[in-house]
Amino acid sequence: MHMDIGMAIVYFLAFVLVINVILAGFVVFFERRNPASSWAWLLVLLFIPFFGFLIYMIFGRNSKREKMFQEKAVYDREIYYNYLLHDERSVGHVQEQKSIIEHGGSLNDLDYLSDLAYLHINSGNWLTLNNKVTRFITGKDKFETLIQDIRNAKQFIHLEYYIWRGDELGKRLVDELTKKAAEGVEVRLLYDGIGNSRLPKDFFDKLHKAGGYTAAFLPRFIVRINYRNHRKLCIIDGKIGYIGGFNVGDEYLGIVKRYGAWRDTHLRVEGDAIDQMQIRFIKDWNFTTKYGAVQLDSRYFPLREQHEDGIKMQIVSSGPDTKWHNIRNGYFKMIMEAEQNVYLTTPYFVPDDSIFEALRVAALSGLDVRVLIPGNPDHLFVYWASMSYLGQLLEAGVRCYQYEKGFIHAKSVCIDGKVASVGTANMDIRSFDLNFEVNAFLYDTAFTEQLEQDFLSDLKNSVEITQEWYNHRKWWFKVKEAIARLISPML
Repeated sequence: MHMDIGMAIVYFLAFVLVINVILAGFVVFFERRNPASSWAWLLVLLFIPFFGFLIYMIFGRNSKREKMFQEKAVYDREIYYNYLLHDERSVGHVQEQKSIIEHGGSLNDLDYLSDLAYLHINSGNWLTLNNKVTRFITGKDKFETLIQDIRNAKQFIHLEYYIWRGDELGKRLVDELTKKAAEGVEVRLLYDGIGNSRLPKDFFDKLHKAGGYTAAFLPRFIVRINYRNHRKLCIIDGKIGYIGGFNVGDEYLGIVKRYGAWRDTHLRVEGDAIDQMQIRFIKDWNFTTKYGAVQLDSRYFPLREQHEDGIKMQIVSSGPDTKWHNIRNGYFKMIMEAEQNVYLTTPYFVPDDSIFEALRVAALSGLDVRVLIPGNPDHLFVYWASMSYLGQLLEAGVRCYQYEKGFIHAKSVCIDGKVASVGTANMDIRSFDLNFEVNAFLYDTAFTEQLEQDFLSDLKNSVEITQEWYNHRKWWFKVKEAIARLISPML
């Protein structure tokens, strides 16, 4: 009897070992990973045989889903080109973008920054010149304005959020949307399946009964946590658009004790950039609902008044459904072309090699490079990994800070007081490679200077991480940091 149990255990362990070896081979030979990521997974699979397999099943790639996203990318391109041809107004846009490309990206007043606009044009994200933009740095201001805009909606409200809590704010917004749906306004809400896995199944019932629609992006029963829709968009009547870092939940109002005051950055847009937000929503909604649910219609792309001295901007998407790492490439181009300063705020700092080296080269070239992360992190493992990268940046002359007044969730980059990016993408490998993200890239001195002042004000509520402090950190700090850094390519 004991012999049979012993042999069963041996066979089981042998089976697990064989599975791990096969999976390790799959990681090396079939998955398109960078070498650092491959080595990290090999270490986990070979040295933690059983649990390593479970970790891979949760965090590893899924080639079947990646094939599905490739099909989505083809569909997205069809939507994009159909939009370009959907009515006569688009002809002018096409000629305008063609002119920009033919002139090598030159836009007169943009100088060397025009290369960044050109980069995104080549990724299918055209430049819009007619935009009025308002920024929010507190949840209270953002959501009160959003609710008022929802109340004023006449035709449609399209929302896309990573997290929608079932708390007071979440319920309040659903109530407002339900009222508009009952009035005959088209309401569609797209939310992420994992980001909202704790929502009660009947949470949106009253919205549905009023005629509203909801859809879950890769629903909650999916085991893997990769490929999350991290995008945050709201489009109202094609006249107002929201993009940025705020999800929907009480913590984003700064009233949840765990996080304290919540510091984020979100944009309210009036202008032609809203068309790109609308196209993004239609692509994601139709993918989630098996295509065709929302057709291109002129009512989604209305004529708009012209804004004097409009802000130049592009709405740039990135993720498994795009050919290139558009947002990462934008960050890289911004940093490499900086001439004076780089101000970077991110809640998660686990950069890939290109961004990491770009920041170091910028600092070594004499630029004022500063990085701000939370001092009150919501994911400790990512925090330890971030600290390991910051330690090396310190050596190159980058100034690094921890925000101490609550939690900072903003994802923003400001360059030379001339160009900025605000959106959903963190400065980490997961945002660059595995999540669906969307950012606004803005080419405007006055607006960028506002964001820079926000950054400098945040530093007053932060503690600088000095080289002296880092050199004298505790041994246990170094151990946690080393482990997190070793497997950070898997994040």
